[in-house]
Amino acid sequence: KSDSDTYTCDIGDAQSRAKLVVQEIAVIFKQELQNEEAKEGKQVKLTCELSKPDTPVKWMKGDTVLYASEKYEFKQRGTVAELIIRDVKSIDS
Repeated sequence: KSDSDTYTCDIGDAQSRAKLVVQEIAVIFKQELQNEEAKEGKQVKLTCELSKPDTPVKWMKGDTVLYASEKYEFKQRGTVAELIIRDVKSIDS
């Protein structure tokens, strides 16, 4: 819940008001994805670290959005986001 709002100090006969605007900090990569090589049939984990915990992440392969399945698993703990690709094939590269 945002803290942006109007705040009031009330002394009964008079009030003083102030408006607070909280500016959101842009999320950046603290650690970017690293290139990987794997043998067919193996499992690969791609990991990145963000500057802000629990930031929504969308994983993509090329221009295609990935969805959780037997092939792809997503994990996110705090600032770390992981994509696990199971049973990699040369067509996955």
